[in-house]
This record gives sequence, C-alpha cells and structure tokens, in this order.
Amino acid sequence: MPTIVVEVMPKPEILDPQGKAIANALPHLGFTSFAGVRQGKRFELTVEGEVTDEVLESARTAAAEMLSNPVIEDVVSVSVKEDI
Repeated sequence: MPTIVVEVMPKPEILDPQGKAIANALPHLGFTSFAGVRQGKRFELTVEGEVTDEVLESARTAAAEMLSNPVIEDVVSVSVKEDI
C-alpha cells in the first residue's frame, strides 16, 4: 500500500528544548560537526488504493488542520514515500 509522509517542524521563532538538549549532547558523544538541531515530527499515512491528487490534497488538509499546531509549527513536506 502506498504511504504519504508528512513532516512538521517547529516554527523558527519557537524554542525547541528537545533540539537544544540533543545539540548539547552531540559533542559529548563525539559528534562535533553540527552547529544546531531542531526536532520535528514525521507522520506516515497509509493509503488504500492509488494516491491521487485528491488523496494528496486531503493529506495536506489533515496535516494543516490536525497533524500540526499552526500556531507553533509549520508543515514542511507532504509527499508520497518512494518504495525502495
């Protein structure tokens, strides 16, 4: 079955304490190349049948209205997951 992937991130002006905690821990684990971390959310929506334009638009609407909090988050991506 096809899958639609929705990625949501905190708005840039919103504090990200989880991302900050990860960024602070990385150097202690030997990862020194990274200047910062922002943590977001990923949703996978399984589709019965074909992913049509209407289904993709429905996923965009669900992302904007239910999967994200538009006050503090941006929907950054709604795409069909490629089979490997």
